[in-house]
Amino acid sequence: MKKYTTRAEKLKKLEEALTAEQVKSKECLDRMMYLQADFENYRKRVDKETQEITQRSNERLVINLLGVVDDLGRAIQTGQTTDNAKALLEGVEMVQKKLSSVLEQEGLTRIDAVGKPFDPNMHELLAKIPSKDREEGIIVEEARKGYVFKGKVIRPSVVKIACREGEVKQDE
Repeated sequence: MKKYTTRAEKLKKLEEALTAEQVKSKECLDRMMYLQADFENYRKRVDKETQEITQRSNERLVINLLGVVDDLGRAIQTGQTTDNAKALLEGVEMVQKKLSSVLEQEGLTRIDAVGKPFDPNMHELLAKIPSKDREEGIIVEEARKGYVFKGKVIRPSVVKIACREGEVKQDE
């Protein structure tokens, strides 16, 4: 075997190696472009599916709320034609219960505040009220109801808490 080859042979081998590497490089580039296109198509499909799921969820909520809208319309008609305030009030209370039921089905729950310890994650302090018979920091009154939606506080309760005598503070 010859240890040294001619320049022409070396050049030919280098050209063959370069051509082989160019073919490999083109194959890799083509594969990468196909993968990129596949990923873009996947992303578009997932975005479309997410939009469809959101739309179906909203549609279900709206369908459930249509019954409440119908009931409110009937309550308004009854209020315009009757002098029986008690019947009207009972009708409006039924509508409120139905609306609360629909919202609960969707994942909304009311924060139970009165009698519980103040929690800044769930409550907003409105005032401190001096109290001898209640423990300090216990909620004694709720000025506005708070709500949790699927585990997340979406509106904290606005509350008044008990404090020791002489420690009155109004926050507004």
